[in-house]
Amino acid sequence: MRKYFVWILLFFATAAQAQQLLKPGFDADEYADLLFMNFYMMNKTAYVGKDTTMLKGSYRKLYQSPEVGLYNRVELFKRSDGVGIISLRGTVMKTESWLENFHAAMIRANGSWQINDSTVFKYQLAADSNAYVHAGWMIGLAHLAPIVLQQMAQQPMKEWIIMGHSQGGALAFLMTSYLHYYFKQEQQSYHFKAYFSAAPKPGNQVYAYDLEHITRDGWGFRVVNSADWVPETPFTIQKVEDMNAVNPFANITNLLGNVPFFTRVGLNYAFNRMRKGTTKATRINRKYLGNLIYPRINKTLPQLRKQEFVYSSQFMTAGTPVILMANKTYLDKYPFDGKNLFIHHMYQPYLDVLRIYYPAKK
Repeated sequence: MRKYFVWILLFFATAAQAQQLLKPGFDADEYADLLFMNFYMMNKTAYVGKDTTMLKGSYRKLYQSPEVGLYNRVELFKRSDGVGIISLRGTVMKTESWLENFHAAMIRANGSWQINDSTVFKYQLAADSNAYVHAGWMIGLAHLAPIVLQQMAQQPMKEWIIMGHSQGGALAFLMTSYLHYYFKQEQQSYHFKAYFSAAPKPGNQVYAYDLEHITRDGWGFRVVNSADWVPETPFTIQKVEDMNAVNPFANITNLLGNVPFFTRVGLNYAFNRMRKGTTKATRINRKYLGNLIYPRINKTLPQLRKQEFVYSSQFMTAGTPVILMANKTYLDKYPFDGKNLFIHHMYQPYLDVLRIYYPAKK
């Protein structure tokens, strides 16, 4: 009897494994398809006639959202194998879209936000209350997430890939976190894989750790062209207060207790100067990128309530890195002329540097 019981368990375990459509690990062809689809959403005329020939997989568009928030948009697809795709658009040539990027103050990753007079967006993006995220991109998430949930509820798929490039990559970080905790709270079984392409830094170290934890073992990839400057933004300022509570710098006096007197005085002076410098820089960031940009955003979204900005600018990268090193051949093909600031950020450069290291499968 025990023997048959073991065989039954093995059967169901194998069957469950066979039913899983998503596979962990970086899939270059999968990423290339998603990259093309994301740019096709940005500018269809630039890629007209190429949409079928450039894709390795077969996709059916399920939904395209209207432009919401600060000109944000999302598209949903169904792949031929039954996997759903959530594709988040990046920055467009609108002042409001750029304000979303520049609104680089930090807010708490868990809470609620009054989006308009009738809508409060409740969110959890991390397990730890000390997780902070970029305020501007949270505006994008607050307008897109309810749309995504509504559309997902109309589909039978339980396995989804989340994809975004540039600003869309930043939104993909937040969307991945939001959906993970939303469905966990709802006790619904969904499975996500994510590609954060050319994505800027979404939040502080606590948030980054959380994102990497929930996408561990090959379910979340930060794809970066090493020549692209966008993933290096926003500027990072680290204060002692941003570190774990257990650290030697929290009480520098004790740390230097056994150091000779004059050396101790000199080191204390230097450390306090550095500490005051980072504190001042953080306050300046909060003032200019938070308090002074918000009124301009409020002109577009007059019912959007102002969030409380935290005193942190510790922006960190997140996700398992896939670094595509720009070699001489690539740099010769894409030279910087002093003006083309986004030359290493666009579709073809990313595809070309990808194929240096991951040739297309035949």
